[in-house]
Amino acid sequence: MTRNAGPDKRLQRFIRLRRSGVLAAALALLLLALAPLGWRLGLWPYAISFALIGLAALLAIAGAVLAGIALAFGRATLGWRGATLPILAVLLGLGFLAAAWQIIQHGAVPIHDISTDPDDPPAFIAALPARQAEHAASAAYAGAALARQQQGAYPDIGPIVLAAAPAPAFALALATARAMPGWTITASDPRAGRIEASQASFWFGFVDDIVIRVEAEGAGSRIDMRSLSRQGVGDLGVNARRVRAYLAALRRAAG
Repeated sequence: MTRNAGPDKRLQRFIRLRRSGVLAAALALLLLALAPLGWRLGLWPYAISFALIGLAALLAIAGAVLAGIALAFGRATLGWRGATLPILAVLLGLGFLAAAWQIIQHGAVPIHDISTDPDDPPAFIAALPARQAEHAASAAYAGAALARQQQGAYPDIGPIVLAAAPAPAFALALATARAMPGWTITASDPRAGRIEASQASFWFGFVDDIVIRVEAEGAGSRIDMRSLSRQGVGDLGVNARRVRAYLAALRRAAG
């Protein structure tokens, strides 16, 4: 009896570690689900949702550590069946660490307004009522300071000049915008050469507004674009990626 007490006690210790790690991971998943749900239902501001995600990350990482210890030293005792949930807890923690690294990489520059023409950015018109209703950030461009930030972070972003006249260039720009995945066209004014659209993020449903301007340049046309978040001060590079994706699609469409 005395000889078996040691292994039994060790087994109980690993079982407690496993349970604690799995419980922490489960709570992290619960908070991860509640964060966007509360924002979408209007129960709390997005800052609370981000705080919940931060807490979920801490729980997931702590759970991964506890589950990892249980796996490293008690896998033979727990068996493969008992190791399944701890393995999932470790993977969840690693996923949060990878996401945190992405945030650190892309969130270093707090930009949420990207324009191909920082000197004369395209103006939003159709999006303004929706932005006001959502109590969104100002749609006014922040000027030279923002232009310098964008140039430092995304020096490749600039306008496209097409050989086509403004009318066919506008038609091509509009057709390309309509083909962009997830975009909703909210305005189209051929006379003003202005196209507006919006796109909502998958998880939180955060809406970003898009405006495209087509104007004559020489015998051809110049296409400028601006993408602006409604909430927050940083976008993790989302608006820059959107601008790049649209311009690349427009270049392909123009041949």
